[in-house]
Amino acid sequence: MKTLKNLLFTGIAVVLFSSCQEKIVDRYLVNVPVYMDRHEFKNAVKVTGSQDIVQPGKIYFKDHYIFINESLKGIHVIDNSNPSAPAFLSFISIPGNVDMAIKDSILFADSYIDLVALDISDIHSIKEVGRVDSIFPYSLPPLLENNQLPIGQVDLNKGIVVGWEVKEVEEKIETQQDDLIFLERANWALADAAVNSKISYNTNGSSSMSVGIAGSMARFTIYDNFLYTIDQYKLKAFDIDELTSPLLVYDEYIGWNVETVFQYNKKLFFGTQTGMIIYDLANPASPSYVSTYNHVRSCDPVVVEDNFAYVTLRAGNLCGESTSQLDVINVSNIQNPKWEQSYPMEEPYGLGIDNKTLFVCDGSAGLKVFDAENPKDLVKIAWFKEVNAFDVIPFNGLLMMIGSDGLYQYDYTGTDSISQLSYIPIHSQGK
Repeated sequence: MKTLKNLLFTGIAVVLFSSCQEKIVDRYLVNVPVYMDRHEFKNAVKVTGSQDIVQPGKIYFKDHYIFINESLKGIHVIDNSNPSAPAFLSFISIPGNVDMAIKDSILFADSYIDLVALDISDIHSIKEVGRVDSIFPYSLPPLLENNQLPIGQVDLNKGIVVGWEVKEVEEKIETQQDDLIFLERANWALADAAVNSKISYNTNGSSSMSVGIAGSMARFTIYDNFLYTIDQYKLKAFDIDELTSPLLVYDEYIGWNVETVFQYNKKLFFGTQTGMIIYDLANPASPSYVSTYNHVRSCDPVVVEDNFAYVTLRAGNLCGESTSQLDVINVSNIQNPKWEQSYPMEEPYGLGIDNKTLFVCDGSAGLKVFDAENPKDLVKIAWFKEVNAFDVIPFNGLLMMIGSDGLYQYDYTGTDSISQLSYIPIHSQGK
């Protein structure tokens, strides 16, 4: 009898306990990943007819062609034989593309986690000729502006995330009536996508350049037979002696929040959010650390000419402090860079220098041009206030500038009378 009573009590207890449980359905909106499977991704590089520039990123120049990155989508190819009338040729669709660099007839570009090599010897018949799989850190595409919804779980086995869809999802949660209800959702990984660039100059005056020229926001650069790429904390060096078969030979940590790279006089100058880092290329296959110049936390590209480095510090957003300025750094003693002078700016981005003429992209404040004969006392010689400037490439009297509103070109052969040659607006092919 006791056994039966105990069993009855136990059964009643279970019934009572379960009756106190409730199932709550939580519904909310989330950014669900849109995938491209790996096979489709590896065959996604295609050349199409020219397209509108919608969201420009990096700019690159080689021979008489301009290459403009369409953020995370590919590269516009422009014939710049006549800078007064640039002509769109084609668009290279490259999923996840941000950066590029060119040696001889091979264009190297990132495609999310892959490095691709494209043969541009026939500019009208560009084709992929090489690829290094899964060589860059996995990164997620950015959300649309003002989208504050959480990001859903990412399944890397499904392929490459190439976008987002906003969907309502359900989550069933069991809770006790007498308990304080606390709904804990998954830990959402927030994506960060920044557009930066790189630089490498050829000033031998020849009509055919071995290596092209990038803007100061670059993350790719080429020296000798080596391609250098950076992510937020690592420097990679690829041996490109065989252009269609890049071989990774160096992959080392160099610091946090590394944003840009500039190659000058067998040195690599890295712009980071906390300073400028210098590496030596005496052995191009194994760059070696030289020195660091520290500054307040901010976003900063760097360019160098002779014994001076010029660094723009941009405040706000993810950049940190409230300082926006141009710093001039003396690098005559490469082991011990020294601050020389600072000049106030509003929201500086990229910059470029050619034969003592310094160009600074000051965002919505426009393009500012300085005589840098005396870097400790820069003299402003021109100010184009009507443009929203992002990055520039100065080359032999021709300035190519990309901004949020389009591609501008200027003749600066006479710095006392810099004149605009052409303008291609955003959302237009200039036709």
